[in-house]
Amino acid sequence: MKTFLSELKIAAENQTESIFTQRTDSASAEQYFQFYGYLSQQQNMMQDYIRTSTYQRAMLDNTADFQDKVVVMDVGAGSGILSFFAVQAGAKKVYAIEASSMALHCEALVKQNRLTDKITVIAGKIEEVEVPEQVDIIISEPMGYMLFNERMLETFLHAKKWLKPGGKMFPTQGDLHIAPFTDDSLYMEQFSKANFWYQPSFHGVDLSNLREAAVKEYFRQPIVDTFDMRICLARSHKYVVDFQTAKEEELHDIEIPLSFTMQQSGTVHGLAFWFDVAFLGSQNAVWLSTAPTQPLTHWYQVRCLLQDPIFVKQGQTLAGKVHLISNSRQSYDVEMELQVPGTSLSSSTTLDLKNPFFRYTGQQPIAPPGTNQVSPSDQYWNQAGPEMQVDQANFGVNLLNGANVVDAHNVPQQQQQQQQVLAGQSANVAPVNPGSIPTATINSYPISNQFMIGDYVLPGSMVLPSQGLNLTNFKAGGGV
Repeated sequence: MKTFLSELKIAAENQTESIFTQRTDSASAEQYFQFYGYLSQQQNMMQDYIRTSTYQRAMLDNTADFQDKVVVMDVGAGSGILSFFAVQAGAKKVYAIEASSMALHCEALVKQNRLTDKITVIAGKIEEVEVPEQVDIIISEPMGYMLFNERMLETFLHAKKWLKPGGKMFPTQGDLHIAPFTDDSLYMEQFSKANFWYQPSFHGVDLSNLREAAVKEYFRQPIVDTFDMRICLARSHKYVVDFQTAKEEELHDIEIPLSFTMQQSGTVHGLAFWFDVAFLGSQNAVWLSTAPTQPLTHWYQVRCLLQDPIFVKQGQTLAGKVHLISNSRQSYDVEMELQVPGTSLSSSTTLDLKNPFFRYTGQQPIAPPGTNQVSPSDQYWNQAGPEMQVDQANFGVNLLNGANVVDAHNVPQQQQQQQQVLAGQSANVAPVNPGSIPTATINSYPISNQFMIGDYVLPGSMVLPSQGLNLTNFKAGGGV
Protein backbone atom coordinates (compact mmCIF):
# COMPACT_ATOMS: atom_id res chain seq x y z
CA MET A 1 0.00 0.00 0.00
CA LYS A 2 2.88 2.37 0.78
CA THR A 3 4.19 1.91 -2.77
CA PHE A 4 0.74 2.54 -4.23
CA LEU A 5 0.23 5.72 -2.24
CA SER A 6 3.71 6.93 -3.16
CA GLU A 7 2.90 6.44 -6.84
CA LEU A 8 -0.32 8.40 -6.39
CA LYS A 9 1.53 11.26 -4.70
CA ILE A 10 4.12 11.41 -7.46
CA ALA A 11 1.41 11.33 -10.13
CA ALA A 12 -0.46 14.13 -8.39
CA GLU A 13 2.65 16.29 -8.11
CA ASN A 14 3.36 15.84 -11.81
CA GLN A 15 -0.13 16.86 -12.87
CA THR A 16 -0.65 20.17 -14.59
CA GLU A 17 -3.74 22.11 -13.56
CA SER A 18 -6.77 20.27 -14.94
CA ILE A 19 -10.23 21.48 -15.83
CA PHE A 20 -11.46 19.97 -12.57
CA THR A 21 -8.98 21.87 -10.39
CA GLN A 22 -9.69 25.09 -12.28
CA ARG A 23 -13.41 24.95 -11.49
CA THR A 24 -13.26 23.40 -8.00
CA ASP A 25 -12.25 24.85 -4.65
CA SER A 26 -9.50 22.63 -3.21
CA ALA A 27 -11.16 22.35 0.21
CA SER A 28 -14.46 21.32 -1.39
CA ALA A 29 -12.72 18.69 -3.53
CA GLU A 30 -10.83 17.27 -0.55
CA GLN A 31 -14.02 16.93 1.48
CA TYR A 32 -15.89 15.49 -1.50
CA PHE A 33 -13.42 12.70 -2.22
CA GLN A 34 -13.02 11.94 1.47
CA PHE A 35 -16.80 11.56 1.71
CA TYR A 36 -16.99 9.09 -1.16
CA GLY A 37 -13.99 7.20 0.19
CA TYR A 38 -16.10 5.79 3.03
CA LEU A 39 -17.44 2.26 2.59
CA SER A 40 -20.48 3.32 4.61
CA GLN A 41 -21.40 5.92 1.98
CA GLN A 42 -20.92 3.44 -0.87
CA GLN A 43 -23.13 1.02 1.04
CA ASN A 44 -25.86 3.62 1.44
CA MET A 45 -25.96 4.26 -2.31
CA MET A 46 -25.72 0.58 -3.24
CA GLN A 47 -28.61 -0.25 -0.91
CA ASP A 48 -30.87 2.19 -2.71
CA TYR A 49 -32.27 -0.78 -4.60
CA ILE A 50 -34.28 1.38 -7.04
CA ARG A 51 -31.05 3.05 -8.16
CA THR A 52 -28.86 -0.05 -8.22
CA SER A 53 -31.39 -2.47 -9.73
CA THR A 54 -32.37 -0.01 -12.45
CA TYR A 55 -28.75 0.38 -13.52
CA GLN A 56 -28.31 -3.39 -13.64
CA ARG A 57 -31.56 -3.87 -15.58
CA ALA A 58 -30.61 -1.14 -18.07
CA MET A 59 -27.44 -3.05 -18.96
CA LEU A 60 -28.85 -6.57 -18.87
CA ASP A 61 -31.78 -5.51 -21.07
CA ASN A 62 -29.32 -4.15 -23.65
CA THR A 63 -26.70 -6.88 -23.87
CA ALA A 64 -26.33 -6.23 -27.61
CA ASP A 65 -24.66 -2.93 -26.66
CA PHE A 66 -22.14 -4.63 -24.34
CA GLN A 67 -21.34 -8.03 -25.82
CA ASP A 68 -18.42 -9.19 -27.94
CA LYS A 69 -15.51 -6.73 -28.11
CA VAL A 70 -17.15 -3.80 -26.38
CA VAL A 71 -14.89 -1.64 -24.16
CA VAL A 72 -16.60 0.27 -21.33
CA MET A 73 -15.53 3.18 -19.12
CA ASP A 74 -17.07 3.58 -15.64
CA VAL A 75 -16.72 7.21 -14.54
CA GLY A 76 -16.63 7.70 -10.77
CA ALA A 77 -16.72 3.94 -10.26
CA GLY A 78 -16.80 3.97 -6.46
CA SER A 79 -17.07 0.35 -5.32
CA GLY A 80 -17.11 -0.71 -8.97
CA ILE A 81 -20.66 -2.08 -8.88
CA LEU A 82 -21.53 -0.65 -12.31
CA SER A 83 -18.35 -2.14 -13.76
CA PHE A 84 -19.45 -5.56 -12.54
CA PHE A 85 -22.85 -5.03 -14.19
CA ALA A 86 -21.12 -4.17 -17.47
CA VAL A 87 -19.20 -7.45 -17.32
CA GLN A 88 -22.44 -9.31 -16.56
CA ALA A 89 -23.89 -7.74 -19.72
CA GLY A 90 -20.96 -9.10 -21.75
CA ALA A 91 -18.38 -6.31 -21.88
CA LYS A 92 -14.91 -7.40 -22.98
CA LYS A 93 -13.07 -4.74 -20.96
CA VAL A 94 -14.03 -2.14 -18.36
CA TYR A 95 -11.89 0.78 -17.17
CA ALA A 96 -13.13 1.80 -13.71
CA ILE A 97 -12.04 5.39 -13.02
CA GLU A 98 -12.20 6.44 -9.35
CA ALA A 99 -10.56 9.51 -7.79
CA SER A 100 -11.20 8.77 -4.10
CA SER A 101 -9.47 6.20 -1.88
CA MET A 102 -12.40 3.90 -2.72
CA ALA A 103 -10.25 2.85 -5.70
CA LEU A 104 -8.35 0.61 -3.26
CA HIS A 105 -11.52 -1.22 -2.25
CA CYS A 106 -12.71 -1.38 -5.85
CA GLU A 107 -9.49 -3.13 -6.85
CA ALA A 108 -9.90 -5.54 -3.92
CA LEU A 109 -13.40 -6.48 -5.09
CA VAL A 110 -12.19 -6.99 -8.66
CA LYS A 111 -9.55 -9.44 -7.41
CA GLN A 112 -11.98 -11.14 -5.03
CA ASN A 113 -14.35 -11.77 -7.95
CA ARG A 114 -11.50 -12.95 -10.25
CA LEU A 115 -12.15 -10.27 -12.86
CA THR A 116 -8.71 -8.66 -13.15
CA ASP A 117 -8.62 -9.70 -16.80
CA LYS A 118 -11.79 -7.72 -17.52
CA ILE A 119 -11.84 -4.77 -15.08
CA THR A 120 -8.90 -2.39 -14.75
CA VAL A 121 -9.14 0.15 -11.93
CA ILE A 122 -7.50 3.50 -12.66
CA ALA A 123 -7.10 5.79 -9.65
CA GLY A 124 -7.54 9.45 -10.48
CA LYS A 125 -9.87 12.08 -11.89
CA ILE A 126 -11.20 11.58 -15.39
CA GLU A 127 -9.92 15.05 -16.27
CA GLU A 128 -6.37 13.93 -15.41
CA VAL A 129 -5.94 10.19 -16.05
CA GLU A 130 -4.74 8.44 -19.17
CA VAL A 131 -6.80 5.56 -20.57
CA PRO A 132 -5.08 2.98 -22.84
CA GLU A 133 -7.77 3.06 -25.54
CA GLN A 134 -10.99 4.63 -26.77
CA VAL A 135 -14.20 3.12 -25.39
CA ASP A 136 -17.56 2.10 -26.84
CA ILE A 137 -19.77 2.95 -23.85
CA ILE A 138 -19.43 5.30 -20.89
CA ILE A 139 -21.42 4.36 -17.79
CA SER A 140 -21.73 6.47 -14.66
CA GLU A 141 -24.03 7.51 -11.84
CA PRO A 142 -23.34 11.28 -11.92
CA MET A 143 -26.67 12.68 -10.69
CA GLY A 144 -26.96 14.83 -7.57
CA TYR A 145 -29.89 16.58 -5.93
CA MET A 146 -31.91 18.47 -8.53
CA LEU A 147 -29.91 16.45 -11.08
CA PHE A 148 -27.05 18.98 -11.24
CA ASN A 149 -25.72 19.21 -7.66
CA GLU A 150 -22.10 18.05 -7.15
CA ARG A 151 -21.31 19.03 -10.77
CA MET A 152 -20.34 15.47 -11.60
CA LEU A 153 -22.42 15.64 -14.77
CA GLU A 154 -19.65 17.83 -16.16
CA THR A 155 -17.12 15.09 -15.43
CA PHE A 156 -19.44 12.57 -17.11
CA LEU A 157 -19.55 14.74 -20.25
CA HIS A 158 -15.81 15.42 -20.11
CA ALA A 159 -15.21 11.67 -20.35
CA LYS A 160 -16.53 11.74 -23.92
CA LYS A 161 -13.02 12.63 -25.06
CA TRP A 162 -12.41 8.85 -24.69
CA LEU A 163 -15.64 7.83 -26.47
CA LYS A 164 -15.49 6.37 -29.97
CA PRO A 165 -17.64 8.06 -32.65
CA GLY A 166 -21.13 6.62 -32.35
CA GLY A 167 -20.48 5.41 -28.82
CA LYS A 168 -23.21 5.37 -26.15
CA MET A 169 -23.69 7.20 -22.87
CA PHE A 170 -25.45 5.33 -20.04
CA PRO A 171 -27.50 7.16 -18.86
CA THR A 172 -28.30 8.82 -22.17
CA GLN A 173 -30.65 11.63 -21.15
CA GLY A 174 -31.59 13.57 -18.04
CA ASP A 175 -34.94 15.33 -17.51
CA LEU A 176 -35.27 17.93 -14.76
CA HIS A 177 -38.93 18.48 -13.81
CA ILE A 178 -40.07 21.75 -12.23
CA ALA A 179 -43.55 22.47 -10.85
CA PRO A 180 -45.13 25.19 -8.70
CA PHE A 181 -46.38 23.85 -5.37
CA THR A 182 -48.46 24.95 -2.41
CA ASP A 183 -47.62 23.93 1.16
CA ASP A 184 -48.69 26.27 3.97
CA SER A 185 -47.30 23.93 6.61
CA LEU A 186 -43.80 23.84 5.14
CA TYR A 187 -43.78 27.60 4.62
CA MET A 188 -44.84 28.34 8.20
CA GLU A 189 -42.40 25.76 9.53
CA GLN A 190 -39.47 27.38 7.75
CA PHE A 191 -40.58 30.89 8.66
CA SER A 192 -41.02 30.08 12.34
CA LYS A 193 -37.45 28.78 12.68
CA ALA A 194 -36.25 32.37 12.79
CA ASN A 195 -38.46 33.23 15.78
CA PHE A 196 -35.58 32.35 18.08
CA TRP A 197 -33.93 35.57 16.94
CA TYR A 198 -37.01 37.60 17.85
CA GLN A 199 -36.14 37.47 21.55
CA PRO A 200 -35.66 40.90 23.14
CA SER A 201 -33.88 39.43 26.17
CA PHE A 202 -31.93 36.25 25.54
CA HIS A 203 -29.84 36.00 28.72
CA GLY A 204 -30.18 39.76 28.85
CA VAL A 205 -29.23 40.27 25.18
CA ASP A 206 -31.61 41.69 22.54
CA LEU A 207 -31.41 39.44 19.43
CA SER A 208 -34.34 40.88 17.53
CA ASN A 209 -32.40 42.84 14.92
CA LEU A 210 -31.03 39.53 13.51
CA ARG A 211 -34.42 37.94 12.87
CA GLU A 212 -34.74 39.31 9.31
CA ALA A 213 -31.29 38.00 8.40
CA ALA A 214 -32.18 34.62 9.91
CA VAL A 215 -35.38 34.43 7.85
CA LYS A 216 -33.42 35.11 4.66
CA GLU A 217 -30.87 32.46 5.58
CA TYR A 218 -33.52 29.80 6.19
CA PHE A 219 -35.26 30.58 2.92
CA ARG A 220 -31.97 30.19 1.05
CA GLN A 221 -32.03 26.51 1.96
CA PRO A 222 -33.58 24.08 -0.55
CA ILE A 223 -35.79 21.54 1.22
CA VAL A 224 -34.93 17.91 0.51
CA ASP A 225 -37.76 15.50 1.32
CA THR A 226 -40.78 13.95 -0.39
CA PHE A 227 -44.35 15.13 -0.85
CA ASP A 228 -47.78 14.28 -2.20
CA MET A 229 -47.96 15.10 -5.93
CA ARG A 230 -51.30 16.81 -5.39
CA ILE A 231 -49.57 19.86 -3.87
CA CYS A 232 -48.38 20.72 -7.40
CA LEU A 233 -50.64 23.36 -8.90
CA ALA A 234 -49.66 22.81 -12.55
CA ARG A 235 -48.08 20.24 -14.80
CA SER A 236 -44.31 20.12 -14.43
CA HIS A 237 -42.02 21.82 -16.93
CA LYS A 238 -39.37 19.47 -18.35
CA TYR A 239 -35.80 20.59 -19.04
CA VAL A 240 -33.92 17.97 -21.07
CA VAL A 241 -30.17 17.37 -21.18
CA ASP A 242 -29.01 15.01 -23.93
CA PHE A 243 -25.80 13.49 -22.57
CA GLN A 244 -24.88 12.22 -26.03
CA THR A 245 -24.57 15.72 -27.47
CA ALA A 246 -24.28 18.12 -24.49
CA LYS A 247 -20.97 19.80 -23.68
CA GLU A 248 -19.71 20.28 -20.14
CA GLU A 249 -19.46 24.06 -20.62
CA GLU A 250 -23.22 24.19 -21.15
CA LEU A 251 -23.74 23.16 -17.52
CA HIS A 252 -21.80 26.09 -16.08
CA ASP A 253 -24.75 28.46 -16.48
CA ILE A 254 -28.22 27.03 -17.02
CA GLU A 255 -31.23 29.26 -17.62
CA ILE A 256 -34.65 27.59 -17.79
CA PRO A 257 -37.63 29.73 -18.94
CA LEU A 258 -40.89 28.71 -17.27
CA SER A 259 -44.56 29.03 -18.17
CA PHE A 260 -47.29 27.17 -16.29
CA THR A 261 -51.04 27.09 -16.85
CA MET A 262 -52.47 26.76 -13.37
CA GLN A 263 -54.72 23.72 -12.95
CA GLN A 264 -56.08 24.90 -9.62
CA SER A 265 -56.18 28.04 -7.50
CA GLY A 266 -53.87 28.42 -4.55
CA THR A 267 -50.79 30.02 -3.03
CA VAL A 268 -47.56 29.24 -4.83
CA HIS A 269 -45.01 28.79 -2.06
CA GLY A 270 -42.19 27.82 -4.42
CA LEU A 271 -40.99 25.36 -7.03
CA ALA A 272 -40.58 21.59 -6.67
CA PHE A 273 -37.81 19.74 -8.51
CA TRP A 274 -37.18 16.10 -9.39
CA PHE A 275 -35.51 14.28 -12.25
CA ASP A 276 -35.72 11.21 -14.49
CA VAL A 277 -32.84 9.69 -16.44
CA ALA A 278 -33.13 7.38 -19.44
CA PHE A 279 -30.89 4.56 -20.60
CA LEU A 280 -31.64 4.43 -24.32
CA GLY A 281 -30.13 1.17 -25.45
CA SER A 282 -30.42 -0.43 -28.87
CA GLN A 283 -32.80 -3.08 -27.50
CA ASN A 284 -34.72 -1.37 -24.70
CA ALA A 285 -35.22 1.99 -23.01
CA VAL A 286 -35.04 1.91 -19.22
CA TRP A 287 -35.97 4.88 -17.02
CA LEU A 288 -34.86 5.75 -13.49
CA SER A 289 -37.28 8.21 -11.89
CA THR A 290 -37.13 10.27 -8.70
CA ALA A 291 -40.68 11.60 -9.16
CA PRO A 292 -42.88 11.85 -6.03
CA THR A 293 -45.27 9.34 -7.63
CA GLN A 294 -42.51 6.69 -7.76
CA PRO A 295 -40.82 4.65 -5.02
CA LEU A 296 -38.38 6.77 -3.06
CA THR A 297 -34.70 6.91 -3.90
CA HIS A 298 -31.85 8.46 -1.92
CA TRP A 299 -32.28 11.59 -4.07
CA TYR A 300 -35.85 12.23 -2.81
CA GLN A 301 -37.20 15.51 -4.23
CA VAL A 302 -36.18 19.14 -3.73
CA ARG A 303 -38.38 22.15 -3.02
CA CYS A 304 -37.25 25.75 -3.22
CA LEU A 305 -39.37 28.18 -1.23
CA LEU A 306 -40.27 31.77 -2.03
CA GLN A 307 -40.04 34.10 0.95
CA ASP A 308 -42.92 36.05 -0.62
CA PRO A 309 -45.50 33.56 -2.02
CA ILE A 310 -47.84 34.37 -4.91
CA PHE A 311 -51.59 33.63 -5.00
CA VAL A 312 -52.75 32.40 -8.41
CA LYS A 313 -56.11 31.37 -9.83
CA GLN A 314 -57.03 28.39 -11.93
CA GLY A 315 -56.44 29.09 -15.63
CA GLN A 316 -53.94 31.88 -15.01
CA THR A 317 -50.42 31.75 -16.42
CA LEU A 318 -47.46 31.71 -14.06
CA ALA A 319 -44.26 32.69 -15.87
CA GLY A 320 -40.65 33.14 -14.91
CA LYS A 321 -37.32 31.36 -14.94
CA VAL A 322 -34.87 29.29 -12.95
CA HIS A 323 -31.23 30.26 -13.32
CA LEU A 324 -28.60 27.77 -12.11
CA ILE A 325 -25.18 29.38 -11.70
CA SER A 326 -22.34 26.98 -10.98
CA ASN A 327 -19.86 27.72 -8.20
CA SER A 328 -16.48 26.38 -7.09
CA ARG A 329 -18.08 24.45 -4.21
CA GLN A 330 -19.25 21.79 -6.68
CA SER A 331 -22.80 23.10 -6.60
CA TYR A 332 -25.07 25.89 -7.85
CA ASP A 333 -26.69 29.12 -6.78
CA VAL A 334 -30.36 28.84 -7.72
CA GLU A 335 -32.08 32.06 -8.80
CA MET A 336 -35.87 31.91 -9.18
CA GLU A 337 -38.19 34.53 -10.64
CA LEU A 338 -41.96 34.09 -10.91
CA GLN A 339 -44.73 36.46 -11.94
CA VAL A 340 -48.34 36.45 -13.12
CA PRO A 341 -48.37 38.29 -16.47
CA GLY A 342 -50.75 41.25 -16.62
CA THR A 343 -50.68 41.72 -12.84
CA SER A 344 -48.31 43.20 -10.27
CA LEU A 345 -47.82 39.78 -8.65
CA SER A 346 -44.20 38.68 -8.67
CA SER A 347 -41.57 37.14 -6.44
CA SER A 348 -37.89 36.25 -6.68
CA THR A 349 -35.25 34.61 -4.52
CA THR A 350 -31.80 33.00 -4.54
CA LEU A 351 -30.99 29.69 -2.87
CA ASP A 352 -27.78 27.84 -2.06
CA LEU A 353 -28.02 24.29 -3.39
CA LYS A 354 -24.87 23.34 -1.46
CA ASN A 355 -26.65 23.96 1.84
CA PRO A 356 -30.00 22.13 1.77
CA PHE A 357 -32.23 21.32 4.73
CA PHE A 358 -32.76 17.56 4.99
CA ARG A 359 -36.35 17.31 6.18
CA TYR A 360 -37.25 13.71 5.35
CA THR A 361 -38.70 11.88 8.39
CA GLY A 362 -39.57 8.47 6.99
CA GLN A 363 -43.29 9.18 7.34
CA GLN A 364 -45.80 8.94 4.52
CA PRO A 365 -46.37 12.43 3.04
CA ILE A 366 -49.82 13.69 3.90
CA ALA A 367 -52.34 14.71 1.29
CA PRO A 368 -52.87 18.46 0.90
CA PRO A 369 -55.84 19.87 2.86
CA GLY A 370 -59.17 19.90 1.07
CA THR A 371 -58.65 16.79 -1.08
CA ASN A 372 -61.28 14.60 0.61
CA GLN A 373 -64.32 14.10 -1.64
CA VAL A 374 -66.16 11.86 0.84
CA SER A 375 -66.20 11.51 4.61
CA PRO A 376 -62.89 9.87 5.64
CA SER A 377 -64.56 8.45 8.75
CA ASP A 378 -67.32 6.74 6.75
CA GLN A 379 -64.80 5.55 4.18
CA TYR A 380 -62.62 3.99 6.87
CA TRP A 381 -65.44 2.03 8.50
CA ASN A 382 -66.94 0.98 5.17
CA GLN A 383 -63.61 -0.44 4.02
CA ALA A 384 -62.61 -2.05 7.32
CA GLY A 385 -62.51 -5.84 7.28
CA PRO A 386 -64.47 -8.07 9.65
CA GLU A 387 -61.59 -8.16 12.12
CA MET A 388 -61.91 -4.40 12.55
CA GLN A 389 -65.67 -4.42 13.23
CA VAL A 390 -66.41 -3.77 16.87
CA ASP A 391 -68.57 -6.33 18.69
CA GLN A 392 -71.51 -4.18 19.75
CA ALA A 393 -72.35 -6.48 22.61
CA ASN A 394 -68.96 -5.85 24.22
CA PHE A 395 -68.65 -2.21 23.28
CA GLY A 396 -68.23 -0.23 26.52
CA VAL A 397 -67.40 3.25 27.57
CA ASN A 398 -63.93 2.36 28.82
CA LEU A 399 -61.58 1.95 25.86
CA LEU A 400 -57.83 1.42 25.90
CA ASN A 401 -56.23 2.49 22.60
CA GLY A 402 -59.40 1.47 20.80
CA ALA A 403 -59.81 -1.85 22.67
CA ASN A 404 -62.50 -2.62 25.25
CA VAL A 405 -61.01 -2.82 28.74
CA VAL A 406 -62.83 -6.12 29.21
CA ASP A 407 -60.59 -7.53 26.44
CA ALA A 408 -57.47 -5.61 27.47
CA HIS A 409 -55.42 -8.79 27.35
CA ASN A 410 -56.06 -8.82 23.58
CA VAL A 411 -54.72 -5.29 23.03
CA PRO A 412 -51.41 -6.39 21.44
CA GLN A 413 -53.28 -8.63 18.99
CA GLN A 414 -55.77 -5.89 18.09
CA GLN A 415 -52.99 -3.33 17.69
CA GLN A 416 -51.16 -5.73 15.39
CA GLN A 417 -54.29 -6.11 13.28
CA GLN A 418 -54.64 -2.33 13.05
CA GLN A 419 -51.00 -1.93 12.09
CA GLN A 420 -51.42 -4.51 9.32
CA VAL A 421 -54.32 -2.51 7.89
CA LEU A 422 -52.37 0.72 8.10
CA ALA A 423 -49.32 -0.93 6.55
CA GLY A 424 -51.38 -1.78 3.51
CA GLN A 425 -52.24 1.89 3.16
CA SER A 426 -48.69 3.22 3.50
CA ALA A 427 -46.74 4.36 0.48
CA ASN A 428 -43.47 6.04 -0.46
CA VAL A 429 -41.46 4.25 2.22
CA ALA A 430 -37.76 4.68 1.49
CA PRO A 431 -36.50 1.61 -0.46
CA VAL A 432 -33.51 1.01 1.76
CA ASN A 433 -33.02 -1.82 4.23
CA PRO A 434 -32.80 -0.58 7.84
CA GLY A 435 -30.01 -1.85 10.00
CA SER A 436 -26.44 -0.83 10.54
CA ILE A 437 -26.72 2.79 11.67
CA PRO A 438 -27.41 2.71 15.43
CA THR A 439 -30.13 5.38 15.40
CA ALA A 440 -32.08 3.66 12.64
CA THR A 441 -35.57 2.34 13.23
CA ILE A 442 -37.87 0.38 10.96
CA ASN A 443 -40.10 3.34 10.17
CA SER A 444 -37.59 6.17 10.26
CA TYR A 445 -34.48 6.83 8.20
CA PRO A 446 -32.55 9.54 10.07
CA ILE A 447 -29.92 11.59 8.40
CA SER A 448 -26.35 11.85 9.68
CA ASN A 449 -25.07 15.35 8.97
CA GLN A 450 -21.45 14.33 9.35
CA PHE A 451 -21.65 12.32 6.12
CA MET A 452 -23.54 14.86 4.02
CA ILE A 453 -22.19 16.49 0.92
CA GLY A 454 -24.32 15.50 -2.02
CA ASP A 455 -26.23 12.37 -1.09
CA TYR A 456 -28.20 11.16 1.87
CA VAL A 457 -26.87 8.75 4.38
CA LEU A 458 -29.50 6.07 4.83
CA PRO A 459 -29.27 3.07 7.14
CA GLY A 460 -28.40 -0.29 5.68
CA SER A 461 -28.01 -3.86 6.81
CA MET A 462 -25.24 -5.09 4.52
CA VAL A 463 -21.72 -5.00 5.90
CA LEU A 464 -18.90 -6.20 3.66
CA PRO A 465 -16.28 -8.40 5.31
CA SER A 466 -12.86 -6.86 5.65
CA GLN A 467 -10.45 -7.87 2.97
CA GLY A 468 -6.71 -7.50 2.59
CA LEU A 469 -5.78 -5.12 -0.20
CA ASN A 470 -3.22 -6.66 -2.48
CA LEU A 471 -2.22 -3.76 -4.67
CA THR A 472 0.33 -5.51 -6.84
CA ASN A 473 0.03 -4.35 -10.45
CA PHE A 474 -2.51 -1.68 -9.40
CA LYS A 475 -2.50 1.09 -11.97
CA ALA A 476 -2.28 4.64 -10.70
CA GLY A 477 -3.59 7.19 -13.12
CA GLY A 478 -3.68 10.43 -11.16
CA GLY A 479 -4.11 12.12 -7.81
CA VAL A 480 -6.95 11.40 -5.44
